[in-house]
Amino acid sequence: MPGFELFGDIERKEVHEVLETGVLMRYGFDGMRQGRWKARELEQEIQNQLQVKHAQVVSSGTAAVSMALAVAGIGAGDEVIMPTFTFVASFEAVMMVGAIPKLVDIDNTLTLDPLAVEKAISPKTKAIMPVHMCGSMADLSAFKALCAKYHLKLIEDACQAIGATYQGKALGTIGDVGCFSFDFVKTVTCGEGGAVVTNNSEFYQNADHFSDHGHDHIGMDRGAEGHPFLGYNFRISELNAAVGLAQMKRLPSFIETQKKHYTIIREAISQVKGIEFRAVPEGGEESYAFLNFFMPTLDAARKTMEGFKEQGVDGCFNYYDNNWHYIRKWEHLKELKTLYPVSKEVRDGLQYLANANFDQSDYFIGRNISCLIKLSWTEEEVKNRAEKMVMVISGLLA
Repeated sequence: MPGFELFGDIERKEVHEVLETGVLMRYGFDGMRQGRWKARELEQEIQNQLQVKHAQVVSSGTAAVSMALAVAGIGAGDEVIMPTFTFVASFEAVMMVGAIPKLVDIDNTLTLDPLAVEKAISPKTKAIMPVHMCGSMADLSAFKALCAKYHLKLIEDACQAIGATYQGKALGTIGDVGCFSFDFVKTVTCGEGGAVVTNNSEFYQNADHFSDHGHDHIGMDRGAEGHPFLGYNFRISELNAAVGLAQMKRLPSFIETQKKHYTIIREAISQVKGIEFRAVPEGGEESYAFLNFFMPTLDAARKTMEGFKEQGVDGCFNYYDNNWHYIRKWEHLKELKTLYPVSKEVRDGLQYLANANFDQSDYFIGRNISCLIKLSWTEEEVKNRAEKMVMVISGLLA
């Protein structure tokens, strides 16, 4: 990743077809568009590749998560259990629908710890939302069992994991509803875009309406369409969808390339004693977008990052000190800094963060090094990178 590294003729062709019609909106203007419906084609391509009944493409991954929650009936005062390690958009989406993000510890999968999740379930809990960070997955069998036991919805935030699978099924298609991001730095990019996928026909119909101000899309006159319920403008443009369509067609080759580069680097650093790789649940296969491993201590991880920078090994992250992906630096959430009044339910519901202890998450995130796997590397560049990484890590652990 990301897919923009390999932009080429196929992306240009799809975009030019949109520009030739002059129709950038995904709905209406039937007579002008020459039969070209890029958003519809992208949805069909997603359905085919992920083997899911329904896909609704939207304007961003954040929009996708917000809409997934809405169509699943999550709203005011409901608690949504989610991990301490994610992108800020995950809790922003929860709060957008008036719900309360209930953050709990991760384990060595770098995703939700099932034991921590069950302890956090309360009468207000309505959904569990595992976030499949850095190309791999949560223990979905455990979470499906918990959702069945406590009558909860399972919402998969797979925004960073397109192309990964669990027990033969694509991530995002296993829960009640799943979400993807197609932003500029994702494996499949639209520039800006996202998708909601589901096998639930009612959820899909709600997503179709909700993403377009509640339009029911019945008939040929947009101005005469009904509004069965309130919605928002989460529409994707035809230009963004055109880029995504070309990229989605290339997903299998992207995953193949990522796996090749990932494997070369992993096999090299696996020879260094003291390295532990992130756990992948049984039956899971990563998207190979990131290689994640653990150093023995936080200090060793920080020194590894310094060594990588000195050697010109870019694209690696220690999220312990990151402002956007780990709870430790989320003061704007902990102190509820907003531009507008927040409901008493949400304000009261977030008070637990003032004294919450996430030592277990600190233990895993502090020691973790997450390395982006690029599509554009040559094999020689990958091997050179692996040699430098081994030199830095082995030097620290000697």
